[in-house]
Amino acid sequence: MKRGIGKSHSKIILIGEHSVVYGYPAIAIPLKKIEIECAIEEAKSNFFYDETDTLSVAIFTALKYLKKENVKIKYKITSQIPQKRGMGSSAAVSIAAIRAIFNYFRENLEDELLEKLVNTAEIVAHKTPSGLDAKTCLSDKAIRFVKNKGFSYIDLNLDAYLVIADTGIYGNTGEAIQNVKNLGSKAELSLKKLGRLTDEMTRILTGNIENKEEKIKKISKIGEIMTAANTELGKLNITIEKTELFVKTAIENGAAGAKISGGGLGGCVIALAENLEIMEKVKDGFTKCGAENIWVEKI
Repeated sequence: MKRGIGKSHSKIILIGEHSVVYGYPAIAIPLKKIEIECAIEEAKSNFFYDETDTLSVAIFTALKYLKKENVKIKYKITSQIPQKRGMGSSAAVSIAAIRAIFNYFRENLEDELLEKLVNTAEIVAHKTPSGLDAKTCLSDKAIRFVKNKGFSYIDLNLDAYLVIADTGIYGNTGEAIQNVKNLGSKAELSLKKLGRLTDEMTRILTGNIENKEEKIKKISKIGEIMTAANTELGKLNITIEKTELFVKTAIENGAAGAKISGGGLGGCVIALAENLEIMEKVKDGFTKCGAENIWVEKI
């Protein structure tokens, strides 16, 4: 039986969510171990196109490009990426689906074309996507992004652990963006501060580590920046009681710092652990708080 397979991975925002909408930088990290796969197979009937569904739009976008809109196919998704948690599920599923279609028809797919087709599908999912999710889900390196200015890559070599905990509550990006807008000029101070914190984080991440002492100092500073960013996000009315509990718990268990990640009002909390021992303690703390899922990415 004819088959096409496409894969992609998840992502998480390290810092800069929300302020990125206002032209400040953001840093996102690919989560290479959290994957999604799309399988395309022959079917008895034509592919049904649903213009309100991201996956359907991604498949149709690829079919249209290949001039195969009337093909008889079906798809199956196997995903480790939870939805509505700020982990790039819609961008990742679009990437996997488009790769699967091209694989099914044994067509060559250049990275540039893939990104273009993914962004076309993402416009349906997010109306005005920044392109950051797609870029990070396509990358194996961390990315610094500034709206309308572009991207640069960051090599992470902290030898530390990023612990990602799913609070089990759907994030609500739309409502969170509205909360920030509703603050009007009162939001400016926090948005500026988030921009400054992201710049500071960039400087630290791109600097060299000479010895163990320097590494510990660097991780401690990054943690401080993360926690400071969480405070500003709280002032923008996008943290909730449960995410604040997760942040507090992570720090009490030895994390260098912690914050919410993504749209807010739920979703994920990320914490930075200097070593394996702290990472395990932070994981335990998150479990006791009722985390629905926990992932660890070495950074």
